[in-house]
Amino acid sequence: QVQLVESGGGLVQPGGSLRLSCKASGFTFSAYAMSWYRQAPGKEREVVAAISSTGGSTNYADSTKGRFTISRDNAKNLVYLQMNSLKLEDTAVYYCNTRRNDGYAYWGQGTQVTVSS
Repeated sequence: QVQLVESGGGLVQPGGSLRLSCKASGFTFSAYAMSWYRQAPGKEREVVAAISSTGGSTNYADSTKGRFTISRDNAKNLVYLQMNSLKLEDTAVYYCNTRRNDGYAYWGQGTQVTVSS
């Protein structure tokens, strides 16, 4: 079955950096686009960044553009989110995501990122 397992979250000061990882299994990873979402308390889940199946195309939310970088390693079934210049408002649970061709979405369990001084 499809599994997405995030790791790398934690507590960081404003201006700091974190790298999130998502290990995928149970499907042909290299054939699917991947995304990172986040959900802050009391807010809706929002897309942060997305990457095509080959890694040749990426997209970012306006709030993360220039600070976050999504990448993938298809040989290792991993997708990453490098987060730099973190802000208080980046505090959220971050989720790894992929979708089947029929639109059904798979989610990981999430990893908490807390930006605090």
